[in-house]
Amino acid sequence: MSNDRIRLASLRDKVMTAEQAAELIQDGMVVGASGFTKAGDSKVVLPAFAERAKKEQLKITLMTGASLGHDTDGKLAEAGALSKRMPFQVDRTLRNKINAGEVLFIDQHLSESAELLHNKNLPPVDIAVLEVAYIDRDGSIVPTTSVGNSVTFAALANQVILEINTTVPEEVYGIHDIYQAENYPHRNVIPIVAPWNKIGRKTIPLDPNKVVGIVFTDISDSPADIAAPDVKTTAIAKHILDFFENEVKLGHLTDRLLPIQAGIGKVANAVLSGFEHSNFYDLTMFSEVLQDSTFDLIDAGKLSFASASSLTVSKDCYDRIFNNLRNYRDKFVLRPQNISNTPGLIRRLGIIAINTAIEFDIYGNVNSTHISGTKIMNGIGGSGDFARNAYLSIFVTQAISKGNAISHVLPMVSHVDHTEHDVDILVTDIGLADLRGLAPRERAQKIIDNCVHPDYKKSLQSYFDRACERGGHTPHLLEEAFSWHIRLAETGSML
Repeated sequence: MSNDRIRLASLRDKVMTAEQAAELIQDGMVVGASGFTKAGDSKVVLPAFAERAKKEQLKITLMTGASLGHDTDGKLAEAGALSKRMPFQVDRTLRNKINAGEVLFIDQHLSESAELLHNKNLPPVDIAVLEVAYIDRDGSIVPTTSVGNSVTFAALANQVILEINTTVPEEVYGIHDIYQAENYPHRNVIPIVAPWNKIGRKTIPLDPNKVVGIVFTDISDSPADIAAPDVKTTAIAKHILDFFENEVKLGHLTDRLLPIQAGIGKVANAVLSGFEHSNFYDLTMFSEVLQDSTFDLIDAGKLSFASASSLTVSKDCYDRIFNNLRNYRDKFVLRPQNISNTPGLIRRLGIIAINTAIEFDIYGNVNSTHISGTKIMNGIGGSGDFARNAYLSIFVTQAISKGNAISHVLPMVSHVDHTEHDVDILVTDIGLADLRGLAPRERAQKIIDNCVHPDYKKSLQSYFDRACERGGHTPHLLEEAFSWHIRLAETGSML
């Protein structure tokens, strides 16, 4: 234990083991935990609670910022410790439990969880488990690699357990911009007019009387899985960059573009990596997550500033950042997710949003969350926050997968997360469809012409032509609309 990490002397007698802290979490509690896409999450207390739940019948409702690392969601699910989970997850074990109906899952826009808590539309948080770099002299806390919903949990939880992670240097102080909007009906304008504007404080306020336990850890975040660009993701990135270059030629954008948001994953990394060898410069980001490609662009002199809610990077990139924090600290900021994802700021800043689809249909409706309409994958995350409010809303996916058994462009999506009204650009490795200013029939033909794999183009064109003969503003053949999904379920292929 280091007293340097607990600068408020009255809290130093709260230090305990992870197992002792886990005993403070009782059956039926609502637990709020830090963590956003594997960053800044509980490393030892929640896993200790999972071990306890193997021996006792215990179930909690768990709320976080987004997904957790170190298989913690899976450990909790396997131990039967979760009754309800929100607002996002990526764990295979937990996903299977959700789809089996054994764990209830609330799939929320990431901007909304804190709002619902403040508005008392969700049950109150009994206890929060928050990872911090250290506790300051006034009892406030310095977050680590994410902020997520920690500001709200600290403010509203009845009790708080703090995990002090000694692998995160105390010099992390200052990279966070902690701002909490007022409650309704007295909310003011959030005064951010550029990604680099800092409007809050450097620590999260916390009443020291709420702290019931402090646990020291020395475990780093789970590293992000960074996949190198492949043929398909490289093709998608090229289509998008070509589109941006044309927008510059038309005078719609400049070579600096507008602030970029990119969802997590290999497609987003490929798109961002493509900027390194482009003509674009002095770029900015206003996103949820900063990945390796963000810091590659900073190092290449292409990206001048990035704002998000978490750092989700590989081990090499993590070491690069924290071994050279002095060089990076004025080039990025981490904020609460109800600031990084707030719709008003996304609209005000004119964000170019690039997110991933599981599938989309010929009219531009996007499914980001479900396989064959019923089985959840991860969740909507922040894609809806950005899609509805962006200057440009771009969704990307591969045209086909599993050989050629699955087409990701379909007559009708099996689940709708983003309606045609929120989608401007659709991209596959085959091509790009600019849907702005097009009526439904025009959109359908543009998507069929530009985005569909050749193996499926004739069938999709036939569906659309026959639907048009039947008529309607958005022509469909209801008896055939899901026939591709049904054929996949019955035969293993949509062909």
